[in-house]
Amino acid sequence: MLEPESLTERQTLQVEPMPRVLLRLTLSCLLLIAVALLLVYQLTWRPPAHELLAASCSTAVQAPKLVPGQALKVMTWNIQYLAGKRYVFWYDMADGSGPDERPTPEDLAYNLDEVARVIRDEQPDIVLLQGVDDGAKNSDYQDQQKLLQERLADLYPCSTQAFYWKAEFVPSPHIWGSVGRKLTTLSRFHIDSAERLQLPVPDANIISRQFQPKNALLVSYLPLRDGGKLAVINTHLATAKPGDGTAQKQIAATETLLDKLEGGGTPWLIGGDFNLLPLGQYQRLPEQQRISYAADSELHTLWEKYPMIPNNTESSGTDRSQWLTHFPNDSRVNGPDRTVDYLFYSPSLKRVSARVRRDDTLLISDHLPVIGRFLLPVLP
Repeated sequence: MLEPESLTERQTLQVEPMPRVLLRLTLSCLLLIAVALLLVYQLTWRPPAHELLAASCSTAVQAPKLVPGQALKVMTWNIQYLAGKRYVFWYDMADGSGPDERPTPEDLAYNLDEVARVIRDEQPDIVLLQGVDDGAKNSDYQDQQKLLQERLADLYPCSTQAFYWKAEFVPSPHIWGSVGRKLTTLSRFHIDSAERLQLPVPDANIISRQFQPKNALLVSYLPLRDGGKLAVINTHLATAKPGDGTAQKQIAATETLLDKLEGGGTPWLIGGDFNLLPLGQYQRLPEQQRISYAADSELHTLWEKYPMIPNNTESSGTDRSQWLTHFPNDSRVNGPDRTVDYLFYSPSLKRVSARVRRDDTLLISDHLPVIGRFLLPVLP
């Protein structure tokens, strides 16, 4: 029979004090959290607020400099990563219920040729593209800018690019792999330099924020023959969520840049997918289509100050159907029904003509190309 002292000693050896168990459990949890945070840090991308970028200009084709007073044709187009119009993707529906997750390789190849065809047919001097994938799992890790440039090398010797969504791995069941999406600017004229300016991002918890798109302004500077320069800005703003303030913040940051350029006497133009409606279109949308927009468009702070294409008279007038730029991937919508893509420009530039190319572009992307022709200012 064990003596009481011996039994007590044995129990002491067998039963670990509760504080020590809690300490080990706490340390294990902290270690797991630290490993998870480190993994998130390594898999995601945190661009600086301001980043200088190198412009790429081919040595095989000599890119000329712009001449003050010359005509300049510009096209902006969200090519929707060459996915085409045969899908309703999961993110196309407000509740994430779209049945499709990615386009087929055949559709990617077909739409690559179609985008190149339209650009070659239009031959704008400057092309502003949004939704250009690079290294994304759901578009077969293509470098879509490179693929387009191979088909357009004789037209556009110069280019700039800036990512606005990038991660080695996104733990979403719809993606479950890498993402990479960027702004691409192609130019027939020489580009001296470029910069990426980070825009405010939507509010989210610290983990979710790392995997979200980080919308930006891609600013390319094209030298003028007399020593001045033209600033060409490419952007894709966040999908609007009324009430969260992101649209207002991104428009305010954009306005700050435009005011700075205008105040410094630098002619400029900006094009892209603004994801915001012009005056009068909110009321024309069915109620279920209004969810992503504010009744009083945040875009008004820009159109009240600077000219835009299409202007409010065009996009909400009797011929508004000619100026619709977005054809949602939604079985309830049978054609373009809103305007969200624009060109804004300095009052020092003169608009010559403008249009939306729609007849042969409806099945290439859920956005249509907007084209403007301008006269550059003649400097004193």
